[in-house]
Amino acid sequence: MRAVAEFIMRGRMQATLVVVGSAALPLLFWLSAAAGCLVLLRRGLKDAAGVLVWALLPALVWWYLGEPRTLLVLLGSLGLALVLRAGGSWNRVLLCSVALGLVYGVVLGSQYREFLEAVALELQKLLPQALGELHQQLPVEQRARLDALLVPVLTGLLASVLQIVSLLCLILGRYWQAALYNPGGFGLEFRALRLPPALAMVLLVCMLLGPNVGPQLAMLTPLCSVPLAFAGLALLHGLVFVGRLGKFWLVGVYIGLLLFMQLIYPLLVALAIVDSLIDFRGRHARNGAGPANGEG
Repeated sequence: MRAVAEFIMRGRMQATLVVVGSAALPLLFWLSAAAGCLVLLRRGLKDAAGVLVWALLPALVWWYLGEPRTLLVLLGSLGLALVLRAGGSWNRVLLCSVALGLVYGVVLGSQYREFLEAVALELQKLLPQALGELHQQLPVEQRARLDALLVPVLTGLLASVLQIVSLLCLILGRYWQAALYNPGGFGLEFRALRLPPALAMVLLVCMLLGPNVGPQLAMLTPLCSVPLAFAGLALLHGLVFVGRLGKFWLVGVYIGLLLFMQLIYPLLVALAIVDSLIDFRGRHARNGAGPANGEG
């Protein structure tokens, strides 16, 4: 992947070729967004505009053909890159990603309304079988409220996927930038990522109370979980680094995340919330400080 980054930064023509070419090809829009983030982070918006504006052409064509993801991820990733370049911390980037996810939710809700309603209708038919007697015991009002939450939750899940992809594109662009111009810099940034207690509590409250305030706010549950999940991953990376453990632990985490998403993902969210209050990495560093640690 470093070779790709070197090719992108070789010149304006090479950067334009990667950004535009990958945006035009199906399923490679993430590479276009990551390359755009690299150029923007390194060159700034003024110098990068001449490259990035060309990537909007194939993205707009995909939008016209009924595929909005290319344009959404491209613009979203670049927006987050601007926040990061402006001196904002990764905490601010993660918080801005929630607002970005809401925008994604509004767009996807209008673009895929019929599809989402059809999926929600099928889920309504499956709920009595999935919940069993519990569904029968629910009052009629509660059943109606549960059915009303299906479309917003599905919309939020789709939006959260794009939110995650946008963050991953920015992370890849930042990793490339560090690999070329500041080796090891991205690792230090990511391992130091820790949400302040106030921010973590706000995200948790929005996750839990959003659906109770209004059906449309049920989108907040998956969207607000994304920053916490990334903070949980940063915690694991930090603990492995501080504890000088083998990288196979991280490989196991990512494999488990792919295979057992419904189990590992909530665990990451919970770890991030607890870490915001306890600071595991700070405690480990303080406990491990000493002459022997310094010589190691």
